[in-house]
Amino acid sequence: MMQTKNRYTWIVAGVLFAILWASAATATKLGLTTSQPLIIAEMRFGIAAAIMLVYTHIFRGNRLPVGKEWIQLTIYGLLNITIYLGFYVIAMQSVTAGIGALAIATNPVMISFLSVFFLKKRLTGSIIAALLLGTAGVWCAAWPLLGQASVTTTGLLILLFSMLSYSVGAIYFSAKEWHGLPLFTINGWQTLIGGLLLLPFAVYHYDPQLNHLNTTFWTAVLWLAIPVSIVAVQLWLWLLQRNAVRAGLWLFLCPLFGFSIAAWLLKDPISIYTLLGVALVIGGLVIAQRNTKQ
Repeated sequence: MMQTKNRYTWIVAGVLFAILWASAATATKLGLTTSQPLIIAEMRFGIAAAIMLVYTHIFRGNRLPVGKEWIQLTIYGLLNITIYLGFYVIAMQSVTAGIGALAIATNPVMISFLSVFFLKKRLTGSIIAALLLGTAGVWCAAWPLLGQASVTTTGLLILLFSMLSYSVGAIYFSAKEWHGLPLFTINGWQTLIGGLLLLPFAVYHYDPQLNHLNTTFWTAVLWLAIPVSIVAVQLWLWLLQRNAVRAGLWLFLCPLFGFSIAAWLLKDPISIYTLLGVALVIGGLVIAQRNTKQ
């Protein structure tokens, strides 16, 4: 009975994670209809950081970071928040929500590839194949839309650069010693610091005529801040703690949910190129997953 309950809990957590994680691209596109990209990002980071820091320090009574931990949090926040999410939200002005969700799904493949250089992992043919398939999948899905208003080459390149920063940040996080600092504390402070580093750019480019803090804006921001930045991340960490290899399997659903949500809410087109692109990315994830298991 207990094993059955645990299995259902695992399935519910995995599916919910995939849906929430894949929904970020659509929520971002909705927010961009009412506001500048960096304003959306700053509001998202501020709300998410405030909730996490109040929870970890006031309700849980966890300690503050000390010494070199502040430097590590700053570097991690720069890579994982300032650069990754800052460039991601900018890129989403020039790519569809489906393409954005598909690109996010390639992160595990990119992390596996970069681990060869930063963590001295062995470079295998499966890693190279997974990287090539994942990259080809994103370009394949975007190909019929390139040159149109919905997807531009510049937007796609900025999107891939943001994924690169996320992958480097993930490797940096795993390579550092955090001395038992709780994950909620790490996530809260890196989100706050990363948002503060991005703030000067948001202020410099701010145009009040382009920002309308209406219901659509707040719906998008609150969704990105709470279900995505907090709930999805905590679900992902919970899955990783129980079985890191099996947890990666849930990433296979992200492209499918991403395109489905975008088609439903934003009427994004789905073509044979879309299906082929998703198949290529999932193929790359399968190869990367097997390599990780080995």
